[in-house]
Amino acid sequence: MKHFYSFLTIYLLLQFIVSAQQSDSVKTIFKEIVVTATKTETPYYAIGSSVSIITSNQISERHLQTVVDILREVPGLSVIEQGGPGKLSNVFIRGANSNHTLVVVDGITMNDASSPNNAFDFSSLNSNDIDRIEIVRGPQSTLYGSDAIAGIINIITKQGSDKPHYSFSTYGGSNNYYKGNLSALGTFGILRYAINASRGGSDGVSASDSKFGNLEKDGNRNNSFTSRFDLVMNQNTKFDLIYKFTKMETSLDQGEKFGDDPNYTYNIEEQLFKAGFIASLFNNNWQQQLSVSLMKQFSHSIDLKDLMHPDLSSDSYNKAQRVKLDWQNNLHFIENNLITFGIESETETARTSYYSTSEWGPFNSVFPEQSIRTTGIYLQDQINIANSFFTTVGLRYDNNQRFGNVTTFRIAPAFLINSTGTKLRMSYGSGFKAPSLFYLFDPAFGNPNLQPEKSNGWDLGIDQSFESGQYNFGITYFNLVLDNMFGFDSNFRTVNIAKASSRGIEFTASIINVRDFSLSANYTFTETKDDYELSPDYNKPLLRRPKQQANFDINYRVNDKTSFNFQLHYVGKRDDKDFSTFPASRVSIPDYTLVNIASSYKLFDYLELTARIENLFNKQYEEALYYGTLGRSFYAGVKFDF
Repeated sequence: MKHFYSFLTIYLLLQFIVSAQQSDSVKTIFKEIVVTATKTETPYYAIGSSVSIITSNQISERHLQTVVDILREVPGLSVIEQGGPGKLSNVFIRGANSNHTLVVVDGITMNDASSPNNAFDFSSLNSNDIDRIEIVRGPQSTLYGSDAIAGIINIITKQGSDKPHYSFSTYGGSNNYYKGNLSALGTFGILRYAINASRGGSDGVSASDSKFGNLEKDGNRNNSFTSRFDLVMNQNTKFDLIYKFTKMETSLDQGEKFGDDPNYTYNIEEQLFKAGFIASLFNNNWQQQLSVSLMKQFSHSIDLKDLMHPDLSSDSYNKAQRVKLDWQNNLHFIENNLITFGIESETETARTSYYSTSEWGPFNSVFPEQSIRTTGIYLQDQINIANSFFTTVGLRYDNNQRFGNVTTFRIAPAFLINSTGTKLRMSYGSGFKAPSLFYLFDPAFGNPNLQPEKSNGWDLGIDQSFESGQYNFGITYFNLVLDNMFGFDSNFRTVNIAKASSRGIEFTASIINVRDFSLSANYTFTETKDDYELSPDYNKPLLRRPKQQANFDINYRVNDKTSFNFQLHYVGKRDDKDFSTFPASRVSIPDYTLVNIASSYKLFDYLELTARIENLFNKQYEEALYYGTLGRSFYAGVKFDF
C-alpha cells in the first residue's frame, strides 16, 4: 500500500499544478491513437501506461515475416524460440513468466486453455494480415481480467479500405524457405472487406543445437486464412464478422544436448470466430459494443521409436475452446470524463491425453473434459483536467466458478507540458491469473483448491519530443511483484507457493522521417529475483530472462524507389537449467549480437523487389540451452500491389 499512497500524493499535487495553470492548449505532439490501454480510442498524450506501437508500415520497412521477429524489437520484452522459426515461442514481459502475458487478436483471447499454464505459443503467427500491434506493459487485469498479470499484447488485423487494394507477394531463401501471400481489401456498398491467405514453410535447422553434432533438420509448414467483414449501416451503427484459420506442422527434437529425433512431429490447428455490434446513441454520448467470440484449438504431437531413441515414444493430444461474451459501454455525458463500464463472461473447456514410454517404463496421463466460467464487471473513468492532466482510474470484480472472487484496480495519470513537448506518466495496478484447467483438475498434478496468482506493479516515466515529434526519447522505471504463484509440493501437486519480483529501466529514442532517414533505438535493463525462501534458486535471477537487451534500427529511403534497413539486436547473458543432470544445474548462456540488413526497390508502381540478410555475421548463439538457431540466412521476394 505504500506505493498507492505515494501515487495518491503525486496525483493530488499534479492536479493542483494543472488547476493553477488552466491551460486549454491544443496538443501538437504524441497524437498517435492507442486503443488497448483504455479499450477506447485515446491519444497517446493522455495515456499514463507504458505503451509500444508497431504499425504495418514499420513491419513492411523491416521486411519482418513473423510476429516473433516483430516482438524482439520491443522494449521490456524478451523472446525465446526453442529450435528456430516455427518452434515453441515464448514472450516474457518485464521478467514475468510467459504465461503472465495476455495475447489478444482482434479482441479474441488467444492463450491456450489446454496448456498446463494457459500460455500462448507465438510460433504460428505471421505478419501479413497485421495492421498494428499494441503492447501495454504492467498489470492490465482491470480491463482484461485473467492472464494480463504483467501486460498485454494486442494484435489488430487489417480492415477493408475505401479503395480496392489487392496484393500478391512471394518470398524465398535459405533452408528452402518459402512464403506466398494473397490479400484483398476494399468496399462494396456498405460492406468493407479484408481477406488474407498465406502459405509458407522451411526445411529449418536442427531444433537441437547443431554444434553438438545434431544434423537432422526440423522443418515446418504454415497455412493461414483471415477474413474480416464490416457492415457499416450508418455513422452510428456497424456489424463486424471475423474468421481466422491457422494450421501448422512442425518437426521437433528432444530438449537435450544430443536431441536429434527424426520422427518427432507437432501439428496444431486454430480457428477464431467473432461477431460484433457497435451502436452510438444520444449524439454519440453513449457507445455500446457487444461481441461474442469462439476460439478453438487442436494440437497433436507424436514421437515414434527410432534407432537413435529405441526406448522413447510419446503421443500427446490436446483440444480446447474458449467462448466469450463482452458488452462494453462508453459514456461521455459528463464533460471531460469518459466513463467505460462492461461485463465479460468467458467459458474455457479443455481435454488432453498423454502416453509415453521410456527407459523408466510407460506413463500415461488422461485429463477428461472440464469447463470453467469466469464473469467480470469493470468500471473505468478517463478524466481530462485543463487539457494538460489526464487520469485513468479503473476497478474490476471477477467471479470464478472455482476459486470465487477477485478484485483488481488500476490508476494511470499523465501530465502533458505542451510548450516543452514533455509528458510525465505513471501507472499503478494489480493483476491476477486464474489457475488453468490442467492445474485445477489433472488427476496427477491438479489441485481444485488453487487460488489465483496475483501481481502488483507500478512504473514511472517521462517522454520528451522535439521538432513536432520528429525527435523523441523516453525513459521508464518499473517494479513488478508476483505473489501466490503456482508451484509444486513434495507430491508434485500444484500449490500456491512461489514468489518473484522484477524491476528495471526501459529507454527509447527515435528520429522520424528526417531527410528520409528514420532511427529507433531502445535499451532494457531487467533485474529479476526468485523470492520463495524454500526454492533452490532463492534470491537468484529467474531463468531465461536476460538482464540487458538493446535494439537499434535505421531505415533510409534513398528515393521514391529504393530504401535500406539496418537492424542490430543485442541480448545479454541469461541463466538456464540443464535438466540432463540431477539435480538440474544452472548454466549461463553467453550474450550475443545479431545484425540484419534489408532493402527494397520499386521496379514499377505496382511491383517491388525485396531482399534481406539475417544474422549477417553468422553468429553462433543460443536462446534456450541446447536449442538450435539460424545461422546467416538470405531471403528475396517480389510483391505486386494493385
